[in-house]
Amino acid sequence: MKICGLQKTTLLDFPGHVAATVFLGGCDFRCPFCHNTDLLGGCAPEVMSEEELLGFLKKRRAVLEGVCITGGEPSLSGAELGGLMEAVKGLGYLVKLDTNGYRPEFLKKVCKEGLVDFVAMDIKAGRFHYGEVCGVPGLHMGPVEDSVSFLMEETVPYEFRTTVVKGLHTEKDFEDIARWIEGCSQYFLQGFVDSGNVLRSGFSAFSRKEMEGFLSIVQKTVPAAGIRGVDY
Repeated sequence: MKICGLQKTTLLDFPGHVAATVFLGGCDFRCPFCHNTDLLGGCAPEVMSEEELLGFLKKRRAVLEGVCITGGEPSLSGAELGGLMEAVKGLGYLVKLDTNGYRPEFLKKVCKEGLVDFVAMDIKAGRFHYGEVCGVPGLHMGPVEDSVSFLMEETVPYEFRTTVVKGLHTEKDFEDIARWIEGCSQYFLQGFVDSGNVLRSGFSAFSRKEMEGFLSIVQKTVPAAGIRGVDY
């Protein structure tokens, strides 16, 4: 497990909590709109050890409430990440996991063991072209669908979210997603932002009006759906 980044304080990454965000290296997807491309392969530098991270968290217990673990794709770290979660929980923190859902057995294990307090899972696109949107043509959808089904059992609080990108998503995506996650507790459409460090250039964001059109499609089956990160 390689800790490749630390945001010492965030009010955004863990809903309702003051948190720190830990970035782990490595990912099994290659989403062309990814804004953390430095973390995708194995070349990202390690910025601190697990011991150094835990030392930082011990000192910040009076300020922070939670730790968001993101990437890359954190679940690739497997048992090592499970151990880190256990240590973080032992310090009294809440733990949020960001995931693409492609390792459902890991997700189920850490949730059932009480190591995770909140899960944010990306729904990359409609199922009919999921692999193309996440940069893995021919992707087997079984693991993703398994994770979606598990989270909808509400073992832990969760949200689904889709970063909406012009050139990749259409109304057809949201019609399929609406059927797929019907009745889920939380779903957000997130506006695409070109960080200047995306895997493939040339993408842009939809307008607020277009995003609201997609939202209206989803709200037919997910009334609690909303838009996030769109200020225009």
